[in-house]
Amino acid sequence: MPVPIIEFTNVCFSYGRREVLHNVTFAIEPNSFVGIVGPNGGGKTTLLKLILGLLRPERGQIRVFGGPPEKARPKTGYVMQHMQYDPRFPATVLDIVLIGRVHNHHIGPYSRNDKIHAENALEKVGMSGMSSVSFAELSGGQQQRVLIAQALSGDPEILLLDEPTANIDSDGEQAINDLLSSLRKRMTVIAVSHNVNTVFSTVSHVLCVNRTAVINPIDQLHPDTLDMADGGTMTVLHHALNCHVFDHSQTQSTPHRANLTDLMDGD
Repeated sequence: MPVPIIEFTNVCFSYGRREVLHNVTFAIEPNSFVGIVGPNGGGKTTLLKLILGLLRPERGQIRVFGGPPEKARPKTGYVMQHMQYDPRFPATVLDIVLIGRVHNHHIGPYSRNDKIHAENALEKVGMSGMSSVSFAELSGGQQQRVLIAQALSGDPEILLLDEPTANIDSDGEQAINDLLSSLRKRMTVIAVSHNVNTVFSTVSHVLCVNRTAVINPIDQLHPDTLDMADGGTMTVLHHALNCHVFDHSQTQSTPHRANLTDLMDGD
């Protein structure tokens, strides 16, 4: 059996008096594509920050590449949910991608090697020839590809993404998920997503997070665990930890689904 690349053992984490994660235990093997799903406030983004070593658990242990998460940060790429930037700032696509080389860069201008890595990353995400284009002029899907290229330019072995397809149309969403699926051949990919139907069509594992966590290979989900409701338009995931996950994009069409939202998103 492969040695896990990420291990959580009885991890607890709180913001003040509010416990967000309780006794979380799971392991992720190399070259997995893990989709993290769960209700709002369930701890998904907190989990990513713990993997990055940006937060530390109150109890329990986290190991990344067999050591503390902060030691593994140079091997980990991260694509945040929202990038804060001034669209009036004249940053090109290449400028944005080169930010991912900062940990390999100490002083002075970026080197030729840095720029080669950045161009290679743009090629991987299907954005070759766009280096000199203004980042602000790109579509939402194109900007997201550039941010993924930024993370890839540092040659990570783990790629973490927080809602990589948020606010992107369905075609752009599918293209990004296809891209992430292809990257799994070279690295471990872990992505938070609210679109559960898309997750199930691309990932190798599902990590359900709702204050605690359960991970399952996608091909071993039991029929009692995964239900397709309302003619297949809504996916519901049931775990023993009472984590119910569904496609938020479908919750506005009927009162029945709105009630499900109230039940599943509550803290």
